[in-house]
Formats: sequence, C-alpha cells, structure tokens
Amino acid sequence: MEEQVMEILEKTGALLKGHFILSSGLHSEFYVQCAKIFEYPKYGEMIGRMISEKILQSGLRPDVVMGPALGGVIVAYEVGKYSGAKVMFTEREEGEMKLRRGFELDQSDKVIIVEDVVTTGKSTFEVEEVVNSFGAQAIGYASIINRSGKKTPFEKPYSYLLKLDFPTYTSDNCPMCEARIPAIKPGSRKK
Repeated sequence: MEEQVMEILEKTGALLKGHFILSSGLHSEFYVQCAKIFEYPKYGEMIGRMISEKILQSGLRPDVVMGPALGGVIVAYEVGKYSGAKVMFTEREEGEMKLRRGFELDQSDKVIIVEDVVTTGKSTFEVEEVVNSFGAQAIGYASIINRSGKKTPFEKPYSYLLKLDFPTYTSDNCPMCEARIPAIKPGSRKK
C-alpha cells in the first residue's frame, strides 16, 4: 500500500522539493501538497477507500468523519463515502476552529478526525476540541501522510497510509534559511 501511495504522490506532482514553512511553523526541504492528488478523482477515491479500509480494519465504526478545512475536507468526504459515515468539516473563524454551515454533532456521535498530512497534530487537536464541545467522542484519527516523526502523535487509534520522515527544522536552525533560500508557505494555516 505504501508503494502505491508514493506512486500516486509522484504521478500527481504532490511531492515537492524546495524550502517550505509547514502549517506547524517548522521548515522543511520537502512538502506534500495532497490537494494535487484530488485533481484526479480516481486517485482521490483510491486514497479514501484505502484510509476507510484501515479505519474499519482497526475495528472503529465512526458515525461521522470530520476534517479541518482546507486539507481535510476532500479526504474526509472520500473516507466517509467508503465508511458509510456522515461527513463534516471545521473551519477557522477569527483564528478559532469551529463547526459552521449548519453542521451539528449529537452527544452519541463517534467521530474519526481525518487530515491530509499530520506533522504536529495541531489541527487535529483543534478539531477534537470542537468535537468535545458538542459532547461527542473522537474515537480515532486518520491521514494520508504521517509526517510526525513518530509512529503516532496521538493517544487514540491512528490510521495512515504512508509515513514520511523528512527532516524538519525550527527557523533558528534551518539550513535553507542559513543558505538564504527563499521560503514558501503553501499550507492553509497562516498563523
């Protein structure tokens, strides 16, 4: 499965090389622009099916699949399609993650939080706070790429398709910054 995911990243141009500031604020020579995968619906469907299969194989049965805007929206949709769960997404409003557009959770809802790429898990934890605010339960997490440098940055079950261990740096120890290579901030989070 990992080879298949890497092949999809390469075919779609989703794996980029340069100097990037990740959504986490860390710097990296590599960036995975998962949105490029979804330019090709057949690959998006494959990714959604594979993540859904991993979630279901782990024994989890979500009522809701939820992803943060922007990177988690299409992934959540595709996972929901194959898992049979409802799909919702959170958005930032004045810097705070919220459930909008009429989406509501019931206290009995079991939620899987889905992302495109997990580095620090910050967005995922913010989505979990939204889930908790409704009295619902986050039962696990999933992503296309685990870039955390750990098997899992979470205490609950975590399913992912590919683990990438590209080095990351803080701005004060970044070799690309030292070489004065201009940085690009391609992620959706601006703070």
